[in-house]
Amino acid sequence: MQQRINQPDVYKLQPALLKSLIGLGDAAASELEHSLIHLVKLRASQINGCAFCQHMHANEARKDGEQQHRLDVLPAWREVTIFSARERAALAWTEALTHLAGQPVSDACFTEVAAHFSEKEIVNLSAAIATINAWNRIAVGFNFAPHF
Repeated sequence: MQQRINQPDVYKLQPALLKSLIGLGDAAASELEHSLIHLVKLRASQINGCAFCQHMHANEARKDGEQQHRLDVLPAWREVTIFSARERAALAWTEALTHLAGQPVSDACFTEVAAHFSEKEIVNLSAAIATINAWNRIAVGFNFAPHF
């Protein structure tokens, strides 16, 4: 069996990848709440089964003041009332854009996100979601392991 490329080597082989994804992620997140971006990154990483990113983004969220009980129930965000309407709209948008292969994004989902975000914010939120999905695919594809 062919051994996968080691984590540091991925970015040595394509240095622009790291710089580009960091730049896109930073630009997208610059005008949105850090707490919201943490939830979006963590939720997409949960959906994509990226242990590396789940571990990293949960730690970052806690360092920025996110409460553990909210992180604990994030996969079941629809069933609890501890997320704001804006957060819920962002999480629904995250799930819709992350599951694109399985179903189109509904008009209802867009209407909901548009009720809580400006057009510019929707573009930035979408770019943040696209970026974490790209990170997830690289990390999962090359078996990046969390650092405990």
